[in-house]
Amino acid sequence: MRFAGVAVAVAGVLVAAGAVSYAVAEDGGSNPTPAVDSADAGFARDMAVHHQQAVEMSYIVRDRTDDEEVRRLAYDIAQTQANQRGMMLGWLDLWELPKVSADPPMAWMGMGDMPTGKDGALMPGMATNSDLKKLGTLSGKQAEVLYLQLMTDHHKGGIHMAEGCVDKCTVGVEKRLAQGMVNGQQSEIDLMAGMLKDRGAKPRA
Repeated sequence: MRFAGVAVAVAGVLVAAGAVSYAVAEDGGSNPTPAVDSADAGFARDMAVHHQQAVEMSYIVRDRTDDEEVRRLAYDIAQTQANQRGMMLGWLDLWELPKVSADPPMAWMGMGDMPTGKDGALMPGMATNSDLKKLGTLSGKQAEVLYLQLMTDHHKGGIHMAEGCVDKCTVGVEKRLAQGMVNGQQSEIDLMAGMLKDRGAKPRA
């Protein structure tokens, strides 16, 4: 079944979540607390925002279709990314750093000068407010296709950010979580490509 590999990956992330939440404190014992403008803090802040939108989209489509395959994927994404978001916000609390910043999104990646996101799309891959509104008006196959397309774009943007953390972050447990995001979201992109094909559609260019 398509979901076998993804389900294993999701389960692994959720089982490890508690350990990861506490392990970050141990990492802090051998490394200085990240600075407010560090890659570690920037990634945690920006990815928390990025993840929140994925959770929102997943709950929207859950109520717009009866297709079990799409509903199961949406549930897995919502649960995994809500859990990861909680961990990242928890780290910022442990580090006594603000959860918001006056710096532009992705400044920690050296991309603070990128054009300001339009219509609510604050970072690469994020859906616009218009996209979310449209998703909420569709149902059945149309909602499924738009969700899969939007989430594919969202994951691509998320992978780019996570790869930035793998390269630039200094807290070991955060780097490992970021690599897990890269692996898990790439698996879901591959899964969604097949789901779109089954529905006579394909990812957006």
